[in-house]
Amino acid sequence: MPTIFTRILEGEIPARFVYTDSACAAFLDVRPLARGHCLVVPRKEVDQWTDLSAGEAAHLTEVAHAIGNVQMRLLSPTRIGLMIAGFEVPHAHVHVVPLDSMANLDFALADASPDPEDLDWLRTRIAEGLEAAGHEGAAT
Repeated sequence: MPTIFTRILEGEIPARFVYTDSACAAFLDVRPLARGHCLVVPRKEVDQWTDLSAGEAAHLTEVAHAIGNVQMRLLSPTRIGLMIAGFEVPHAHVHVVPLDSMANLDFALADASPDPEDLDWLRTRIAEGLEAAGHEGAAT
């Protein structure tokens, strides 16, 4: 049975994509830990990130790094957090989260109903920022 991320990547479930390429895609989290929270997900359905090859894991990190740079310029958080936990969905994924404190990493505090217009605005601005920085996979 495909994971929810596979279903998103295959277009079965809508998402606000900011980046796509042949190896992975990045989209805004629908239950963000903080405003602008993105997920970077490999197209290859693997449960744990350690099951990815070193090259595949490095690519996810490179994409997350590019997104984090855009988030920093766009949202001016104190830091950009990067987290790989893997308990919520059995499909490897990287959380890229604008942070003002460690509390921003508490899944119990995730926003269950973020403003759809703000998510659309963020999607557009992050994708534009990636494109402006020369990332060909920007989903503009």
